[in-house]
Amino acid sequence: MRYSLIIFDWDGTLMDSTGRIVSCLARAAADVSLPALPPLQLQSIIGLGLHEAIRVLYPAADEMRVEAMRERYAVHFIAAEQQPSPLFPGALNTLETLRAEGLQLAVATGKSRKGLDRVWRNTGLDRYFHASRCADETRSKPHPDMVHAILDELACPAERALVVGDTGFDMEMAARAGVDRVGVVYGAHEVALLEPHGPLALLERIDALLPWLASAGQRG
Repeated sequence: MRYSLIIFDWDGTLMDSTGRIVSCLARAAADVSLPALPPLQLQSIIGLGLHEAIRVLYPAADEMRVEAMRERYAVHFIAAEQQPSPLFPGALNTLETLRAEGLQLAVATGKSRKGLDRVWRNTGLDRYFHASRCADETRSKPHPDMVHAILDELACPAERALVVGDTGFDMEMAARAGVDRVGVVYGAHEVALLEPHGPLALLERIDALLPWLASAGQRG
């Protein structure tokens, strides 16, 4: 096999949570009297760590306002996640199949550790993954820290790993880490933001990863 490790992004790649994130960002901004922004602008920062995301959206906001918005976002998102966001169609089968085939799986996410652990407690999906890194444990995407940390933990060389994500931040992170990458086109970022970072494929469904790996992705 060409790859022994698949590193997934979470929101917008495995879990259909983009709309919920955008809604919670908008509500948090209103709570702290920051200007309303178009949904597509809010969606564009998904994948960054929350602090970095708010900084991009509101560059003139002082640190106190940024922290206040971060806290309000957490309140809204935790309340919304009492009913967990669904996985994308085919995601569960994809994880089960890859584990059954003996691949290691990991997550590199813009979520905080508390946020990812909360989702995993609510869904039991942690059982599929051998490692994970969150935005508050390393530098935020698109810095390659998350990928490097996962590779080190699992003793996997870069050439044996593949990153799968829905944003340009995921693709750039992988490229900077020297890791192959595949984009999915149903998440937060449009194709034009994925293509500049050299994805080997752009998939319309997450379970399309399985035939891709079985053919072109696993040759060589």
